[in-house]
Amino acid sequence: MEEVLFQYLGERWVENPASAELWQRIDKIPDEELLRAHERRRERLVAFARRRLTAQIREKGGSQRELQTAGEVLDPSTLTIGIARRFATYKRSTLIFRDIERLGEIVNNRKHPVQIIIAGKAHPKDDEGKKLIQEIYKVASDERFGRRIVFIENYDINVAHYMVQGCDVWLNNPRRPLEASGTSGMKVIANGVLNFSVLDGWWDEAYEPGLGWKIGNGEDYTNPDLQDEVEARQLYHILENEIVPLFYSRGEDRLQRDWIAKVKMSMKKLGPVFNTHRMIQEYFEKYYRPAFENREIQHEKKWNKAKELAAWKLKMMHNWSSINVVNIEANIGTKPVFVGQEIPVKARINLGNLAPDDVLIQIYFGPVEKQDKPHLNRAVIMKPEMNDSKDGYYNYKGKIISEMSGQQGYTIRILPKHPLLVHSFELGLIYWAN
Repeated sequence: MEEVLFQYLGERWVENPASAELWQRIDKIPDEELLRAHERRRERLVAFARRRLTAQIREKGGSQRELQTAGEVLDPSTLTIGIARRFATYKRSTLIFRDIERLGEIVNNRKHPVQIIIAGKAHPKDDEGKKLIQEIYKVASDERFGRRIVFIENYDINVAHYMVQGCDVWLNNPRRPLEASGTSGMKVIANGVLNFSVLDGWWDEAYEPGLGWKIGNGEDYTNPDLQDEVEARQLYHILENEIVPLFYSRGEDRLQRDWIAKVKMSMKKLGPVFNTHRMIQEYFEKYYRPAFENREIQHEKKWNKAKELAAWKLKMMHNWSSINVVNIEANIGTKPVFVGQEIPVKARINLGNLAPDDVLIQIYFGPVEKQDKPHLNRAVIMKPEMNDSKDGYYNYKGKIISEMSGQQGYTIRILPKHPLLVHSFELGLIYWAN
């Protein structure tokens, strides 16, 4: 696959994989060439799985019949699902086995079969994780699935090497919201593999229709067993009605045109975003460079700025509790507020021994029923009407625009402000109006 990408994306693909412009060149790759490149990887994966399974059986003293069967498992032309991860219970590696009869119908379909390759390890002290491996091994040893489901032992980077390249679909179904990231799903993108996952970790950010498949809509459950039941059914439904039909759909030229179109869309849109170059570049621009520049400023004149910042922080810590929002006024009246309408807001605030330059005064607003969803709320900076004050009292004004229908709410939020603060939340100080 790397050779194909070099040929059509150019050598800069390796130097700058975060370039969206380079990834757009995916469209230049002929469908049959991209398809054949991936098919060769699937063939290599099947051959590798057979060798590993044969070695596993021989090591355990298996019969000649078992060894012969191991050399015939899987089919290089069959839709291949990969499941590879650490076997922690929250990752639910056995979710696809919840309805074993229905799974049997899917994988053993004569016209459109499916095969599953599973690999992973449990932490040495994770007994529940070890039980998951035992359950998987039992299913893989069942005669009904002997040629369709394979478990590869001793998961390591070499096994991952074959799997992320050769699978057609990468399945990840952790119990939301416990997934930290899911980097294996990112690795498969450049290999022409499609993701099928719960909206958690990286896939919650990345998923769009046309790039892969999702399990659920990001719901949170209080009953884990109900969550497993609902999401297992969704998994089977999508597999039966979307993934399998798309994979086996052929045009008049016998090529998987629709499948390849989805693969190309995934590579174009996700390739430039979910890679280490982009991540490091973002860290550099947002954190490393500002931190270095901040240090250079503080270092001047024998660290005078650093001493001033330290003194300012102490002042903020000692005086923060004296802040008080005395009054808030919004010119709304009794008439309905329409989407797009501006709403003036005024506030009278006692800053005590602090000055307007020490604080950031904001109007924080959004849907009343979603106050705990920061991405659905907005913050608008208020400005003081006068710089002078009596006894620490200041009048602030600002305006908000109603951006959506439904019940909306607003309040006043106050944060520390200083040009050398790394972030407004650095001191752990925040004031919310009652």
